[in-house]
Amino acid sequence: MNHNQATTLIGTAVAVVFALTVIFVRLRAGKRPTNARKILIPPVAMSTGFLMYVFPFTREPVLYALAAICAGCLFSYPLIATSHFYVGEDGIYLKRSRAFIYILLGLLVVRIALHSVVENYVDVYQTGSLFFCLAFGMLVPWRIAMYVRYRRLLSQQVEHAMS
Repeated sequence: MNHNQATTLIGTAVAVVFALTVIFVRLRAGKRPTNARKILIPPVAMSTGFLMYVFPFTREPVLYALAAICAGCLFSYPLIATSHFYVGEDGIYLKRSRAFIYILLGLLVVRIALHSVVENYVDVYQTGSLFFCLAFGMLVPWRIAMYVRYRRLLSQQVEHAMS
């Protein structure tokens, strides 16, 4: 096994572990009420990953990065479509969707398939930074949509309490 194959294998294994972790965390998150902070912190925290561009070997052409972000925005649609809230006894909860797990697993398969294609055009470090851009492009619209839905439900809850 050469260096590129080993790196690809390790990267794929890490992606699988992260995907399974996300699924586990999301399933547990539905058991407790949510708030604006829980919705908005993940993209803010993830944005620190852009510090990787301090290192020249992670930089790719700007058009590649923009394409990755746009692809991520497209991939966010199934997540947006399956993320809904409901009012529980002690707060607003994220409704579990059985489709969510399948969507995440499907996105993982697409990511793995795309990874081997992209790696033919840029080196492994740039591939990593492009997939970071893809993930960020997917996370931000999804979390913004969740936040808008959360705020809408919260304002309805306040209006209902006032009437």
